[in-house]
Amino acid sequence: MAFYSSGVEYGIHSLMCMVDAKGNEREMSVREMAALQGVPYDYLGKIFTRLSRAGLVISSEGKGGGFKLARGAELITVLDVVQAIDGEKKAFECREVRQRLAVFDESPPAWVCDGPCGVRSVMDNAQQRMEEELARHTILDLARKMYRKAPDTFQVEVQDWISVQRSS
Repeated sequence: MAFYSSGVEYGIHSLMCMVDAKGNEREMSVREMAALQGVPYDYLGKIFTRLSRAGLVISSEGKGGGFKLARGAELITVLDVVQAIDGEKKAFECREVRQRLAVFDESPPAWVCDGPCGVRSVMDNAQQRMEEELARHTILDLARKMYRKAPDTFQVEVQDWISVQRSS
């Protein structure tokens, strides 16, 4: 079972769609992003509600309206998106097993409770490192990496596809 929801993946990819190969931002509707990526429209709509509440995107109304990034793609980290969509998750919840050993007969000695649980410390450090890594990468970093791999025609194909969607 995945630690983060599929909404995190959909959200990150959607924000990447809102940036072109040069790092310029583009406005897109949820319907366009859902169709472009082959993801469920209703679910993506809920994701964008969360992204909007978190201040990562802003909506525009009217014909051709949709969403645009609320700040530069270089300022939106993967951790921002993760927390906007899934909230702040703890990878581990310490149950203080160390205090419940049968040999303590429900009265653990003081030495057992002295200092933080070693298992909890390791798990908290792992979570901290994971969040630091997610915070190191921005939407712009990921978009540029994708465009570097793609053929030069990919950017044009995406822009043409968007134009066709908007004209129909």
